[in-house]
Amino acid sequence: MEQINFGEYSRAAHFGHRKLTPRACVVDSKKHLRSFLSDALEDLGFITSECGQAGDLAGVLQAEQPDLIVLSVCVDGLNVGEILEAIVRRNFTGKVLVIGQPDSIMVKAVRQIGEEYGIAMLASLPTPFGAASLRASVAELLPAEPAPSPAVDVAEALKAGWLELWYQQKINVRTLMPSGAEALVRMRHPAWGVVPPAYFIPDDKDPHFRGLSEFVVGRAIEDWRYLLESQGPVDLSINLPVAFFGNGAAVHDLCRAMPAHPAFGGLLIEVDSSEVINNPELAIDAARRLRLHNIAIAIDNVGAEWPSLLELRSFPFAELKVDQQYVSGCADNRLKQTVCRRIIELARDNGARATAQGIESRADYLAVHDMGFDLVQGYLFGKPVAVRKFARSRSQLAAGSGKLP
Repeated sequence: MEQINFGEYSRAAHFGHRKLTPRACVVDSKKHLRSFLSDALEDLGFITSECGQAGDLAGVLQAEQPDLIVLSVCVDGLNVGEILEAIVRRNFTGKVLVIGQPDSIMVKAVRQIGEEYGIAMLASLPTPFGAASLRASVAELLPAEPAPSPAVDVAEALKAGWLELWYQQKINVRTLMPSGAEALVRMRHPAWGVVPPAYFIPDDKDPHFRGLSEFVVGRAIEDWRYLLESQGPVDLSINLPVAFFGNGAAVHDLCRAMPAHPAFGGLLIEVDSSEVINNPELAIDAARRLRLHNIAIAIDNVGAEWPSLLELRSFPFAELKVDQQYVSGCADNRLKQTVCRRIIELARDNGARATAQGIESRADYLAVHDMGFDLVQGYLFGKPVAVRKFARSRSQLAAGSGKLP
């Protein structure tokens, strides 16, 4: 693929034959409504920005160059006339979506003025609305094909500030209360939107891999402090390769980064089971040393190879996470249940927790509950989301604790 100079990049409708990730600006005087609409649009694949005052819109249009402006007229506090004038003055060529009851005087007035100004107006989205109706309203702006999958240089991503951590809830099987979260690295690319890690995580021998690892550690601690202030303490886990522990300087910096705050319950580092099996001495020694610094190691993606873990000379690991391929559909599969039960026994025998990941159905949850797992994780309880959305969803989940979604 031809290399792009991102410094000279300008907005265009397509990359090759494929449409770029669309951008949307949410205009509403209420912050919680802006956040709700931004979250809903990001779930559809938009890159979003927000504007709370008519006077700020011109700057947002120039900086973000959105393809869509979402204008809520459900509440007072916005000068809609000023907003429409700003759209015209900036020669906005995208679409405007008005949210409100189609037969309301305000919505009719906005549409009439917009058409007089020559603004491209989408059909109004009536309230209340769901994900399906929102998608239908903006369907013409969504890419017809998947976004490109560029091999983005991680050094460039680090320098540009494109990387962030998303969090997925861990849930106590017995109480259905939130019990920590796993941090997963994501890239928010200016053209392609959210890019999954498969397209930018370098090999652990890459010279920039340590920089990526340091980012994950540093951002997780920053996010822990944010969550502490907004929601209270949350136990976090991150993913690192076993090779990380072979770098003495990196391990030293990791230990020094741990907060001294009394509410900090420790950091859990998840290491893939295949790496532990292939390099057991390094994994065991790291787990022993790090315990003195309030850091524990979990073995991730444990599956059919679980008997190899019986051969370890010692077992200083805090958690075993069962590979989702043995969890998903386990309610109706005795072979998967057998693997799960053996891994639970291994965890119990060594004083570790057992976590089932990949829970997507109530039937699978009930199955892992009966098998005796300690924690569960999966889309049934929430997908990975950015830290601020995670904080909001955590509050909602805690409010409904004790009940299945």
